[in-house]
Parts: sequence; C-alpha cells; structure tokens
Amino acid sequence: MQQVDPKIEPSWKEVLYDEFNTDYFLKLKQFLIGEKKKYTIYPPGSRIFAALDHTPFNNVKAVILGQDPYHGKGQANGLCFSVSDGIRQPPSLQNIFKELNSDLDIPIPKNGNLEQWADQGVLLLNATLTVRAGQAGSHQRQGWEQFTNRIIREVSDKKEGVVFILWGRYAQAKEELIDTNKHFVLKAPHPSPFSASYGFFGCKHFSKTNEILRRQGKEEIDWRLE
Repeated sequence: MQQVDPKIEPSWKEVLYDEFNTDYFLKLKQFLIGEKKKYTIYPPGSRIFAALDHTPFNNVKAVILGQDPYHGKGQANGLCFSVSDGIRQPPSLQNIFKELNSDLDIPIPKNGNLEQWADQGVLLLNATLTVRAGQAGSHQRQGWEQFTNRIIREVSDKKEGVVFILWGRYAQAKEELIDTNKHFVLKAPHPSPFSASYGFFGCKHFSKTNEILRRQGKEEIDWRLE
C-alpha cells in the first residue's frame, strides 16, 4: 500500500508520525476511499483533522471527547459537538450552551461553531473522525478509535495538568487512557436530551476547567462565542 502523508498541523504530525503507516491506518485509508466512491462522507476531507489543526499539540489545555461527527448535511466541521457556521444547533449543543449560560452567565450564542474554543487550547476530539451521510456510527470500528486513542495517550504521556472533560459513558470509558496522577478529569452525563437532566445540567465544567487552569498559572478559556 502507498504510504500516507496526511496534511495536518505540524506538531501533531511529529507526535503521530509513526501512526499513519501502520497496517490499520492504511486499511482505514482504503476503507475511506471506497466509501467516498459510493456515499457522501462528513465532514469534508479538508476538515477531517480540524481538531488537530485548530489545537496544536503544545497548545492543548483541555480535551472534550465526543463519539461521532454529526451525520446531517452541512453539520460536521471536524470538531466534536460543533457545527458549521449558519447550521442549526443540534439538541446536545443547545444543552451545552444552556449549561454554559447557567455556569458562567454567558449569553447563549446564535452560532454553534466552536472553533474559538479550539483555537484557545480546547481539543475537541471525536473518537471517530468521519461518518456516512445520514448513518450515525457508520465508520465506527474501522480504525479511527485506535488512532484517536493514540492521540489521548500522547496528550496524557507528554503533557501535564490537562483537563479532560468526559461527558457520557462512552467518553468516560476513555479515562483508562489518561494518567490521572498528573491530569484532571471532569465527568458528567452526556448533554443529550435523554441524559442532560441527570447531572449534566449543573456540572459547572466550564468554570471548573478555568479554576483548574488558573491554579496552574495557565491562561483561562474565554468560553464566549461571537
């Protein structure tokens, strides 16, 4: 198989350089080539690694873990929970903004694009980085999870004092990849309408993240979105 030379942010390319030519990743690449011939795939190819492009390795201060990209037309932009400009906010994102408003009295934004968070050091990482249009979970167990687990491990191994924000059981299962002796883990139910009322609302993870960063002498996240 042809070697893979992905166009991603240089610091991540250096950290992950040996991952792109493993057998599983080469198979993943072939799977995606086949999928694109038959289906519409989200997010667009240029946005698949957007979480890494917006948050260089050295800038990572917090990590929010999602599961899958949105599978509706125009929604996914490569950042977990985030939608492209001008796209209606999905229910989970609406609940995230409700909690943000309750926690920090920040006005609920009209726009659901979270790039401003990512640019400040919040790694918005989905476990699976692509999806078939209209079919949630369609690219799970094809290799993406192995790749994103490596990302989590690299952050855990090579950095200190990162705040890992784990919403829901799927994200919380990733805690085993994190060295909790040198990082901080915040856990709450998923912000979806099915579980937000069981402890996501009131978790205050936005203010808690800033408090942890402040205690370490790190710059806080400005959670406001324009």
